[in-house]
Amino acid sequence: MVKFRKKPVVIEAVQVTAADFNGSTFDGFPFSEFPDWLRDAVKREEVTVHPSHETDYALWRINTLEDGPNGEAKHIAEPGDWIIRGVKGELYPCRDDIFRMTYEEVTDAA
Repeated sequence: MVKFRKKPVVIEAVQVTAADFNGSTFDGFPFSEFPDWLRDAVKREEVTVHPSHETDYALWRINTLEDGPNGEAKHIAEPGDWIIRGVKGELYPCRDDIFRMTYEEVTDAA
């Protein structure tokens, strides 16, 4: 059996907060931070509010290359999840428990 180890890479990520959304406005800010890359993705509608009838919290649809041909939502970030910007600028959601098992904070400028 051949084994592999994931190469160490540095990513950027923002955590989705539990901001109420009434269909037009937020009660609170929906992200832990709002860096330029996320602001640009929201402007380009690569990250959009995803309607939910099950919760008052804002859910976020993240457009990826893996989405279906009709644009059906396959990648949804919920409160507590992380929106990750990968090494090529791609965006994708990650559940908090998986994020914490996979990533650690970079404290130096490496």
